Parts: sequence; C-alpha cells; structure tokens
Amino acid sequence: MQISPIELRHLLHQNPELAYQEFQTTKLIIDAVSALPKFDKRFTIHTPMQTGVLVEYKVNDGNYLLFRADIDALPICEETLFEFKSKNDYMHACGHDVHTSILFGLVEFATRENISQNILFLFQPAEESGGGAMKFFATGVFDQFKIDKAFALHVTDEFPKGTIASTSGVLFASALEIDLDFHGRSSHVAFPQNGRNAFNALRMFLDAVDKIPKGIAEATLLGFGKITSGNVRNIVPGNARLEGTVRALSMKGTDEITIRLEKIAAGVQQITDVKIIVTKEAHYPEVIIHDSLFGTLSKLLAEKFTFLDCGFKMTGEDFGYISQQYPSFMFWLGTSIGEQFGLHNPQFLPGDDVIEIGTNAFKELLLSQIA
Repeated sequence: MQISPIELRHLLHQNPELAYQEFQTTKLIIDAVSALPKFDKRFTIHTPMQTGVLVEYKVNDGNYLLFRADIDALPICEETLFEFKSKNDYMHACGHDVHTSILFGLVEFATRENISQNILFLFQPAEESGGGAMKFFATGVFDQFKIDKAFALHVTDEFPKGTIASTSGVLFASALEIDLDFHGRSSHVAFPQNGRNAFNALRMFLDAVDKIPKGIAEATLLGFGKITSGNVRNIVPGNARLEGTVRALSMKGTDEITIRLEKIAAGVQQITDVKIIVTKEAHYPEVIIHDSLFGTLSKLLAEKFTFLDCGFKMTGEDFGYISQQYPSFMFWLGTSIGEQFGLHNPQFLPGDDVIEIGTNAFKELLLSQIA
C-alpha cells in the first residue's frame, strides 16, 4: 500500500526501535519504497545487515550521490501529546523518524521526476549507539559503487523552523562512547571495613575527571549520563558503572582525553583497591564539511532558505564516518516554532511540516549536482 512521507513518519514515531533492533522500521521503509507507483528496474534493495537498508537508484553507468538518514530511536519515554506518540518505552527523541521520512520523500521525488542521476539512499541503523555507519560500510556493500559526494541533515529546535545551518570544516565533534566498571567487594554497612566501596571509588574518579579539560588545546567535552551502583540500601556497593561520552574536534583529541581517563582510573584503583575496567565502545569521527561544497551549497541554499554559518557543535554524529570517505555536506534543519527542548528530550517533537521543508532542501542539493 502506498503511503506518504508524513504517514511513514507517523508509523515510525509510534513504533520506535533501538540500535540494531530496527526490524519493523526496516520493513516499513522497504515496503514504502517498493509501493511507489514507479518502483521498477531502476531500483535495487540492498540489505547487507539485519537492519537498515540501502536503496539503489540506477539510471546510467555514471557515478553515484549518497543521501543518508538514520533510523534508530532512544530508550526514552515520550512526554508529548502527539496523536501518533510512541506505543512503547522508546522514542524518536532525536528526530530520526523525520530524517527517514525526508529521505523517503527524496526517493519519491527522484522516482516521479525520473532524475537522470544515480543515487544511493542509505537508511542507516544504529546511529545513536554502536557505530552503525562503520558496520554498514564494513559489509562491503559500497565497494561496488563509485560515490562522488554524500549528503545528510539533522533536525534541531535550536534554530527556527526552516532555517538551515552548517559550516565549513568540522560541523560535529568526534565522539567516543566510554564505559567504566568498578569492581570492589560488598559488605554490610555496619562493617564497611570488610568491603571495598565501588561507589566511593566512582565518586573519587569523577572528582578527578572534572579537571581534565583544563590544559587541552582544542574544544573538549566529557559527559557521564548514566551511573548504576549497589542493590540494597544497607549493603556497601561492591560494583558500580559509569556510561559516558568523550567529545573533541578530532579523533586524536578524544584519544588524548581517554588516555587521561585511563591514568586517573589507574590512580583511583591503586588508592582504593577497587578494580576499574575502562571499555571504549563506538568511536565516531568528526563530521567534516567539504570546503568547496560548503562554498557552493551555502550560497545555493541561502537563495531559498534562511541560512546560517553556525560553526562547530559538540554534537556527535555517525555521519562523521561517511564524511571521511567522500566529500560531504551536512546541515542542521531548524524546527522550532518557539519551543526549545533540545535533542534527546522526551518532549522534542518536530512538526510534520518539517518533512516537506527537509525534502525540498535535499531536492535543491540533488538538482545542483546534475544541473
């Protein structure tokens, strides 16, 4: 059954799925693309992973343009009055339902207008966690294509609805997911001398970490958003865990911070006799906007949209990996009509009308490459 980009958004928003669990999401996308009136031999559906899909649109023997959207949601309970709000405990609180619907709108446009340009539409899994871009590329599915340029967008209520913002060079920071596990020994609180308090070691570690950014040349950021420790109120916690992120303007910068974290952890371990294991998870490169593309496309977009040179942001984005492979252009798409909840907030909810605006911006980029 044929559906519109807005209808796709509603279905996605009602049924959000976490990284590498986007099975129904992937099926919805494939079904929506396959149901287009002019879905024909120009299209090939590639599914090299269990989730996510690469839609190939081929009309000649030339090179390809790559347009990408992310499809995963977050473990956040929605707090909106949206008619199509989430039916489970997850939420598209980063706007990936909107990104996916915008990209679907571009597929619809290319098909309808019989665009004379080979295009790859990547609906990428696991942007929020797990490094989905890198893993999708690691399948080798892109080895068969010659890709000239790559494009992506990200919605935000930092800017008014319809505003487009980007910059030349680093747009989004390099981001490293990092976990620390503290292994002590439990004991009754009446006999603390018999235990090794993992939570106290965690607190000592965080106190030291607060001083890390000082003395580092480039912009850096450390954030720990999740702490777990203990099971019972009257037991000295034998285990604790920190989950966080490291941000810098380059992967070298995140590596530098991580080395400092590891040294602090070693010092705390020596003092407390609590074993500390530092685990590095997905490491996202910085998103780099190609200078020449920015120069050309910023002028083009400024003719039809409000355009801002926003400088770099400490946001992490998995498109960074793609921007290392091909000349790339990515931009913020403003969604605010007065509200500013911010990304990953349970009340973040771009309006449906943003989908048409984003699709129109993608159309401009596409047409500029084949003019």
